[in-house]
Amino acid sequence: MSLANRMALASPQVKAICVEANEFPYLSNQFRVRGVPHTVINRKAAFVGALPEPDFVAAVLEGAGVPVEHSHETPAGPTTDIAAS
Repeated sequence: MSLANRMALASPQVKAICVEANEFPYLSNQFRVRGVPHTVINRKAAFVGALPEPDFVAAVLEGAGVPVEHSHETPAGPTTDIAAS
């Protein structure tokens, strides 16, 4: 959630709201939350799981309908798969 909050602090065009899925079952059902983190963008797009910062920003922008150029560079160092629980 800190990435979404940092995006909201950096831009007045971004608003971040954190909801505890277990405390708001109506919202969890409405957005079909089955894993966390579950990020919803403008009630139209969503993704599940923790992403590296560049991928998170790209996913949010794409979900908001902003064209994003994808980098074809390979990240330095080993890669790690992250599974949401």
